[in-house]
Amino acid sequence: MSAKEGKQVLYSGNEAAGEAAIRAGCRFYAGYPITPQNRLTAYMADQLPLRGGVFVQAESELAAINMLYGASAAGARCMTSSSSPGISLKQEGISYLAGSELPAVIINVQRCGPGLGNIAPSQGDYYQATRGGGHGDYRCIVLAPAGVQEFGDLTYDAFDLADRYRNPVMVLSDGMIGQMMEPVSFDHLPPASPPPRPWALTGEPGRDRNLIKSLRLDAADMEGFHRKLLAKYAEAQEKDVRFETSGPQDAEVLLVAYGTSARICGQVVEKPPPGLPFRVALFRPITLWPFPGRQLAEWAGRVRGMVAVEMNAGQMVDDVRLSVAGGCRVELLSWLGGRVPEAAGIAEGIASLFASPREARAQ
Repeated sequence: MSAKEGKQVLYSGNEAAGEAAIRAGCRFYAGYPITPQNRLTAYMADQLPLRGGVFVQAESELAAINMLYGASAAGARCMTSSSSPGISLKQEGISYLAGSELPAVIINVQRCGPGLGNIAPSQGDYYQATRGGGHGDYRCIVLAPAGVQEFGDLTYDAFDLADRYRNPVMVLSDGMIGQMMEPVSFDHLPPASPPPRPWALTGEPGRDRNLIKSLRLDAADMEGFHRKLLAKYAEAQEKDVRFETSGPQDAEVLLVAYGTSARICGQVVEKPPPGLPFRVALFRPITLWPFPGRQLAEWAGRVRGMVAVEMNAGQMVDDVRLSVAGGCRVELLSWLGGRVPEAAGIAEGIASLFASPREARAQ
């Protein structure tokens, strides 16, 4: 990803996310060390107290996410970050944030799993991120950067989205984007402008008493709250879907990928490896939720098939198939174990999948 216009500084993805969060008005960060997101925590520890904020290294991931509950309830823009096993530990707290309509930003710099796995980059947390992750009917808005500049930009945007919908927003990165270094500019980011928080627990005299809770014992009350959440999510699906396409409009095969996988797919599209027998384009979801399914479905009647390229056993491919609803053939190319795909390997996979002259079929 190219740096925005303006003064450029060499940052890792983790550092860019931290700097963008501070510029977005983040004034409270709580986290706990885990690789490969440690540099983000270190950056916040170094910079946030110098710039009017509060940094806390919590005693655990559970403590960190519940500290966000308190900070957000008090009206602060707040953030936490972790990597895959740590995000799993935060899921109950994320559900409580959603159930109390509290804005917060959560960054996941994914590593390979399940369990402790290893510290290599992966995309194995897609299901967890896009399906809520914790208990109950809720969603997180999920943003997926494909480079260091975008990691910063989407982190900045995440705070506005969290406030707009009073809901947790997750930025789903990975160990590659988190630790790689690229030139970044922050000059294009406007001054932070957090909206008023009349619902916050500020203790300000003369204001009506506020109550923030997720407990609703009356079934009708709980149903009404759920329908309120569903209305917010429907609004997000209508107004805040983001995606990017590149490559020829008459492509025969459409690659669908996000994050690091999308970066490598972009190389296949921009400089097709020798011997690739098909014209290839790329569809890159930037919001993994809400997923740009309607926009993706418009390609179904134009291509021979779609290929989801993922660094997991196949997760986003389910949303691709749901989106096209049998309108074209959908295949999967997956890389496991923390391995990162190469352009040549993707090209070989495409050629192998579509070598047969058979008619396109739905999977």
